[in-house]
Amino acid sequence: MQKISNYAFIDSQNLNLGVRSDVCRKNKTLYKGWELDFQQFYIYLRDVHRVSQAYLFIGYKSGNEPLYTMLQKCGYICIFKPTLDVRGIIKGNCDAELVLHTMIEYSSYDQGIIVSGDGDFHCLIEYLQKQDKLYKVLIPNKYRYSSLLLKFANYFEYVSQLKSRLEKQKSRHNPKHVAVG
Repeated sequence: MQKISNYAFIDSQNLNLGVRSDVCRKNKTLYKGWELDFQQFYIYLRDVHRVSQAYLFIGYKSGNEPLYTMLQKCGYICIFKPTLDVRGIIKGNCDAELVLHTMIEYSSYDQGIIVSGDGDFHCLIEYLQKQDKLYKVLIPNKYRYSSLLLKFANYFEYVSQLKSRLEKQKSRHNPKHVAVG
């Protein structure tokens, strides 16, 4: 029997902010954000979705090297995007890199998992689906994602609903805990 090889392509900012940010509508909190344990997320991808390679697309900022090292030790292949400081706001959109690497690696994986709720990935997700190469779209937050992705809803899984499994533990004595930055 041939081993399945799924690859994950992760929009790190969309994932991190999607899980971490509260969602409120009409003065009511629909969702309370939490901090993702990236080590547990990698294990989840590997064990549940048979991911053999997890590409994490992230803006590179000097001084964050301990974070990048920790992510690599967890098993992620980090693809860095140079960032710009625009009036105190760090900019480093990784969308083009995610699309490019998904296609560079196309012949190496059986099916791909896109981790993002960004509608900019609509054409990539559609292409993977048509080629029978789309396994899942992991939406970081079920309350906040692009309506452009709705036609792929049967591929959706919501990271925000996996809090009990993927939330970073506060205890320093937890051996599964990996400090971020």
